[in-house]
Amino acid sequence: MITVSRRAALMLVAAAAGGTGVAALALNAGDPPERALPPPPPGKSRWSNWSGLHTCVPDALVAPADVEELRDIVLKSKGPIRPVGAGHSFTPLVPTDGTIVSLDRLNGLLSREDDGTTVGAGIRLFALGETLERIGQSMEALPDINKQSLAGALATATHGTGRAFGSLAESVTGLQLMAADGKLLDCDSERNAELFAAARVSLGALGVVTQARLKTRGPLRLKRRTWFEPIDDAIAAAEERSRSHRHYEFYYVTFTGTAYCISHDETDAPVTPRKPNAENEGTEDLMSLRDWLSWAPWLRRLVAQGLISNQETESVVGPAWRLLSTDRPKRFNEMEYHLPEAALKACLEEVIAAVERHSEVYFRRFDGRPHWGKLHSLGARELAPLYPRWREFTELRRTYDPASRFLNRHLRNLFGG
Repeated sequence: MITVSRRAALMLVAAAAGGTGVAALALNAGDPPERALPPPPPGKSRWSNWSGLHTCVPDALVAPADVEELRDIVLKSKGPIRPVGAGHSFTPLVPTDGTIVSLDRLNGLLSREDDGTTVGAGIRLFALGETLERIGQSMEALPDINKQSLAGALATATHGTGRAFGSLAESVTGLQLMAADGKLLDCDSERNAELFAAARVSLGALGVVTQARLKTRGPLRLKRRTWFEPIDDAIAAAEERSRSHRHYEFYYVTFTGTAYCISHDETDAPVTPRKPNAENEGTEDLMSLRDWLSWAPWLRRLVAQGLISNQETESVVGPAWRLLSTDRPKRFNEMEYHLPEAALKACLEEVIAAVERHSEVYFRRFDGRPHWGKLHSLGARELAPLYPRWREFTELRRTYDPASRFLNRHLRNLFGG
């Protein structure tokens, strides 16, 4: 019997996610195809993002150990400077022929105060969860992938689920930013307040964030429940479930008529062991089913529904950081748009129909805003009308980086410069 896990459902060819105003499409369920790339010149290294979609050979790839090293890099580097965390963005935020600055060594716990916990911006989210647990703290909400760096997740407005929670950036109460002139600026609601508001989600276009103060809470334990049901039922129940559960989401398993649903609710129940995750095997089996039966969509749908009907409801209790953010061994590329809640049902139904007919998607007709770290083809002309403070951000960016030191080709297309 094929075991279909949450990830297998998500990674099956394409997935449309809904529940609290977000729709997503996984464009490639398997490992990205190998590309024959020329070797880098002597003394150079090739960088690529996590999915392998974007690659470059920068003039320098550096990992400063502290802010003094970072300042020296910012002041002396030639060409564009692009900070990088885990490389989990699917958009070309990092590629440059200039300097790539890795934040990997700017990590760890820096301090714990009454108003929050300060950590290095390069800390990975799984390490953040472990670190906070050791001091009796936790985050209210976390995004889905635990390998992301904190700085990268903040810069792209990466988010989790839950009607009561915004993106991870909303948990930031203060940060430090290295500007283009080498100045290290402390930013919060009182100091450099305008810069603070913009720098929490800035795509690395304002400078390099070196540390962040996070609003944390005491230990958080969740009960996770997962189940399959017809997609029409999931869409109809989405709004009510998003209100009645602390966290709720569902994924459409394409070509099956079935949704995979996930809820998380706070609990004091004892922690339970989790079953081994068979996501690799399940994903491979579903991909094989897709390919083998592509000639007979009706049979593929029938077989997939039969396999899914054998899956049992899963219920598990554990620390929030272990359940909300998990590992993804299968590499993929993804598109995601944030939609007005009123448009969610109509857009999701149209996306499902379009994917299963033509492998195309339409989010812009519903006033969707792209996730900054996910695939999209929009430039300044299309984006400016979607954001009331777009002009303010671009003007602030020019103020703190007048020579556009932190812009690569992709960011120039977004912001000019």
